[in-house]
Amino acid sequence: MATAQIEKVREFLTCVICQELYTDPCTLRCDHTFCRKCVTGHIQTRPDAVQSKTIPCAFCRQDTKVPNPSRPVEEWAGQIKPSIIIQGLIDTQDSATTTAVDDTNKHCSLCDRLGETTPGTSWCPECEETLCGRCAKIHRVSSGSRDHGLCDLSCEVKVKKRRKVMCQEHKDKKEEYLCLDCNKSLCQSCCVVYHRKCDSVVTISSQMTRIKLGLSHKVNGLKKKLFGKSKKIEKQKSRVSEIKDNKASVIEHITSTANRLVENIKHKEKKLLDELDANTDTHLSQIDADIKLEDIEMQMYRQHCEFIDQALVSDCEMDLYDAYQAWESGALELGDVRDKDTADTQRIDEIRFRPDTDNVQHILDDLHLGKIEVTYQTGTCLKSYSVMVDTTDGWVEGDVGKPDLRDVTVLLVNGIQTCVVTDNSNKCVKSFYIGNNQPCHSRLPLVNSPWGVTQLKENQVMVADPFSSQIVTVEVTPDLVLLSTITTRKWYYSLAVLSPSYLAAGTTNCVDILDMGGHVLRSVATHNNETLFTYPFHMCVNTKGNILVSDMGKKSVTCVTSEGDVVWRYAPTGDRALRYPYGISTTGTADILLVDRNTNKVIQLTASGEYVRDVLTSQDGVHSPVGLWSDKHGSIFVTGDGKIKEFIKT
Repeated sequence: MATAQIEKVREFLTCVICQELYTDPCTLRCDHTFCRKCVTGHIQTRPDAVQSKTIPCAFCRQDTKVPNPSRPVEEWAGQIKPSIIIQGLIDTQDSATTTAVDDTNKHCSLCDRLGETTPGTSWCPECEETLCGRCAKIHRVSSGSRDHGLCDLSCEVKVKKRRKVMCQEHKDKKEEYLCLDCNKSLCQSCCVVYHRKCDSVVTISSQMTRIKLGLSHKVNGLKKKLFGKSKKIEKQKSRVSEIKDNKASVIEHITSTANRLVENIKHKEKKLLDELDANTDTHLSQIDADIKLEDIEMQMYRQHCEFIDQALVSDCEMDLYDAYQAWESGALELGDVRDKDTADTQRIDEIRFRPDTDNVQHILDDLHLGKIEVTYQTGTCLKSYSVMVDTTDGWVEGDVGKPDLRDVTVLLVNGIQTCVVTDNSNKCVKSFYIGNNQPCHSRLPLVNSPWGVTQLKENQVMVADPFSSQIVTVEVTPDLVLLSTITTRKWYYSLAVLSPSYLAAGTTNCVDILDMGGHVLRSVATHNNETLFTYPFHMCVNTKGNILVSDMGKKSVTCVTSEGDVVWRYAPTGDRALRYPYGISTTGTADILLVDRNTNKVIQLTASGEYVRDVLTSQDGVHSPVGLWSDKHGSIFVTGDGKIKEFIKT
């Protein structure tokens, strides 16, 4: 029975071109899978495909576009994404049918070739050979195999077969190199023949640290999202309880009102109760469905975490590389489509019963006990929850007082997420990151009290030190290294990089456009004879290259071009009036996030400066917020009260 099942699986894993088990399977756009070498051979039989720069499917003839057709035709198939699931099934079957040492293969492989039957005592995973004691000794002293790690078989331990990936073109060569330009694994001959003009060909083993760091960063992100999902479910369950309690209160109100009236109005009471049920049960069922969907996503996150964790503990470099490739290719990305589906969905916010007892006393024939009033949350409020997933204490060794973290930015340096903050009270810049699974930090003292920080390059930031009239450039490794210092004529508090050559800097009453030498090219101070700014001490640049200025003096946010034209201004009055606007950042959807310090809020605006909602409040753990940074994945970092708090959108 087991043999029949294995044969059935082998049929599923057989390439229709070569009629053999898949070797390095890849899947075309039409979802048909073939060996990569078979795809290459099929392309070469189709001159029309070479001319049109497409890969035709040998099964359904549908074409797949070549991502980089300028490369040699022999490399076209190498640009197709690998079929990770199919390869996993093949590996699973191999381990099931060809366990390194089973009951039928306990004899020395070398002696068997000489016609002798000698019990095997060791297994070489590199050569995939069973060895007796004599052959094992020879194996250990041979120059070609002295570094191979032999496994002792005396204790009847089953040795897991180590995965070895051979080059599809050079069958006797292992893939031990990686072309970073083409993002392709290679053997030594491929490096010489096809990739000699590429600039970045390295050994796979040399990239293991980077790949592990990258995968560790990704799995940490998934775990944070998993934590955020659990928090979201808790909130939703709490909301269900609140709605049920609210419903019970309304029922009691309705019943107490009805009991004060005569018996002939009972049918009206029933009508109201039915209306209440109709308005609550439907939405409760929708929330229950949302909770089930969140549970499913949590399972998906756990599966992806397990997949990457298994790769991280594997001894095989190609397992790590495949997991890394799967992540980079988007195979493990999870989309949150509910944001779009629920944007316009109405959900119950509160239920009230408004009695109509005055009319009851006068008009019994047209008696109305009251009506059910339901208020709904707006669609934008349902897009997501923001859940705090991490808190970092800003105090480090060398500080003399409580940290005053004025601004924050987050970089990904060599696969390590690094949070860079300015500490105004301790006159330094700090970086916080995870190294070797341990919290680490770096501290760079400055002449005076720094304020704004902005990212210049992938691993560089610029920091404003206003009271020293300096702007410093710092390299993030992720430890901090001072690179250069610019002396300016003004005290600049806020910074934003406009381009590799230009910088926006905020000082009292104006925003200056500077070159990278600190020279003022233009000042933006007035518009229509009106003073634009008072204290523009936080700023950022949006996707259109315009400057978003948070002004705690004017209690406003102003969007201006680098030429000084005002695009829009957000200065609300009344209940939504800003009290003390500080940090400002843009999201991956081009929306704007703004800190209002005195109200303990992070406010969301549209790209055109219209109020959307309060993203974070004191109930979410925001206290005296100052600095703010967000990314395209929904992570939000807020500084305040000497701490850095990370929130994620779920």
